[in-house]
Amino acid sequence: MADLIAHHVPFVKATVVRTRRPASARPGDTALVLGDGRIEGFVGGVCTEATVRLQALRLLTSGESLLLRISPVAPEVLEEPPTKEPPTPVGADSAELRAPDDGALVVTNPCLSGGELEIFLEPLRPAPTVLVLGRTPIAQALLALGPGLDYDLRGVTPEEVAPDRLEDVEAVVVASHGRDEEQLLTLAARAEVPYVALVASRRRGAAVLAGLDLTEPQRSRIHTPAGLWIGARTPGEIAVSILAELVASRHAVPFRTDESGGDEHAAAGRGATDDTRQAGPPTALDPVCGMTVAVLADTPAFEAAGTTRWFCSTGCRDRFAADPAGYPDPS
Repeated sequence: MADLIAHHVPFVKATVVRTRRPASARPGDTALVLGDGRIEGFVGGVCTEATVRLQALRLLTSGESLLLRISPVAPEVLEEPPTKEPPTPVGADSAELRAPDDGALVVTNPCLSGGELEIFLEPLRPAPTVLVLGRTPIAQALLALGPGLDYDLRGVTPEEVAPDRLEDVEAVVVASHGRDEEQLLTLAARAEVPYVALVASRRRGAAVLAGLDLTEPQRSRIHTPAGLWIGARTPGEIAVSILAELVASRHAVPFRTDESGGDEHAAAGRGATDDTRQAGPPTALDPVCGMTVAVLADTPAFEAAGTTRWFCSTGCRDRFAADPAGYPDPS
C-alpha cells in the first residue's frame, strides 16, 4: 500500500469484515485490487475474487466505498432488517441488489461453498493532479484553494511540461493572460488531459483556439472562458468557478457554462453518481453459474463456433467446455 500510494497508483483495499462458515477467508483478511484487475492478498477463493475484482474496478471509477455482501443464496431470500423501501436492482444482473441506504451491495455467488462473506471495499485514489500555468491573481487563487478539495495543484512554467509528464494529469488550467499559452494548451489537448481550460474572454479565447495546431475535436476539449457561469468577478470567485467546472467534469455532471441560459443541472448529482458507479471494465455473464464477471485479459474464457464466453473460474469454464450445448446463451 505504501509503495502504491508513493507512486500515485490508484487501488482498492478489500477487507473481510464478517464471514459465515464454511468460508476460506476470515475477518481481517485483506487484499488490494489494482486497476488492471490484479489482486494482491487474500479475501477468499477464486469465485469470491471474481466478484471482488468486478466491484472494485467499478469503485475505482466512482470513488465510493462499498460494503459487499456475497452469498450463495438469492438476495431476495436473505434475512434483512425491515426497511421502508425494498432493495433495488443494480446493473444488468438481477442477482445484484443495492440496499436502500445505498452503501451496501448484495451479490449472489452460487459457486460459494455455502458460507457468506461481507467485504468492505475502499478505493484509495491519488489526489488529482492539476497543473496551473501563470502567476496571475487567478492562478494564485487556484493554487490556494486546491488543497481544500484534496487536489494536488502545481504551478508550472512551459519549460517544465513535457508530453510524458501529462500522462497522469487530471487537469490543466492556463491562467497566464496571454503569456506562453499555446504550447501547454496544445500538449494538453493532444495528450487528452480530461479537463483543459483557458482563462480568457470569449473573443480572445476563440482567437487563441483558432491559432492552435489542433484538430477541431481537440480544440473542442478546451474550456474557454474557463469556469462555470456563477457571476464571478474577483480572482478568488473566478478560481471557485473554474474548480466547480473541474469537479463537474470529473463527475460527468453537465452544467450551463455561461449567462445565455439553459438548465443549470442537466443531470442531478445523485443521478450522475448512480451512472458512474456502474462504469468500469466490460462484463459478461458466466453461462454456468450466472455470475457477472469482469472481462479482462486473464478472465477464464472459452471460444467455440466464433463465440467467446467468459467465466468466474476455470471450474465453470471446464464444466462448460465438457457440454457447451447444455448452457444456452444467457443473453
